Amino acid sequence: MAEEKSRRHRGPAARRFRPPVSPYRCTARPATNSGRPGWLSAHRACGPAWVCDECGRDWPCPTLRSAPTGAARRAELLPEFSRITRHAIRDLRGRIDGPDPVAIVRRFLWFLPLTDQEARAVALRLR
Repeated sequence: MAEEKSRRHRGPAARRFRPPVSPYRCTARPATNSGRPGWLSAHRACGPAWVCDECGRDWPCPTLRSAPTGAARRAELLPEFSRITRHAIRDLRGRIDGPDPVAIVRRFLWFLPLTDQEARAVALRLR
């Protein structure tokens, strides 16, 4: 009862759903190792350049892409990489030599077998 009264005094912001804090400090830099092998944890990046910290290639780099992506792993990757893809579209699409949003979606969601039409729909949704 006392907790309910204190919620009323905090206003509508106190009642809003607050999602759990992401383990990522920056869009793609994990704060913890999260169970990944050490060689894979070093391959991370952050916008606006989206270049791998370890090997200097476009991120997600070939080393990260070579990690196994079975059905269970894809289910783990999808929410976080969807969020990352949204940031990447905003960072990369405005560049003169940058990729179009469809190419960005295909690059960041490499573990999903997307057609061009599906990638275009995802890009429009994430803009």
